[in-house]
Amino acid sequence: MFELVETPLDPEALKATLTNGGAGACVTFEGWVRNENEGHDVRQLEYEGYAAVAVKEGQAILDEAVKKFSLHHADCQHRVGTLAIGDMAVWVGVSSGHRGEAFEACRYIIDEVKHRVPVWKKEHYANGDSGWVKCETCAASGSDAHDH
Repeated sequence: MFELVETPLDPEALKATLTNGGAGACVTFEGWVRNENEGHDVRQLEYEGYAAVAVKEGQAILDEAVKKFSLHHADCQHRVGTLAIGDMAVWVGVSSGHRGEAFEACRYIIDEVKHRVPVWKKEHYANGDSGWVKCETCAASGSDAHDH
């Protein structure tokens, strides 16, 4: 299941959802907030998501991965709201019969989520500046307002 959540992620509880008697492999990915990006000292991040579309598209990605990689199970949760350095922003987990498919599927899911799911990231820098990261609509309009 794909979810956008406002509360901290619990990787052990999430991993427990992957249990399956036929699974020979479990692969998880944790994306954390780091304190630097492209030479800027980052002090926190802010994530916004368009929930109606994000959940639908995120679930479509998980469904694709289950089919493509013959997975037993796939889950992904992405945080929204303000996150501190070290907080977990995204969690992906899969279980499958074999490790190769599990590794490939986990990478496929996170790459597709980053590319297709409408979740936007605003970095807040130590120097007091802030900016939306890789938001083409904001860049094209020259606006810091993120109301789309």
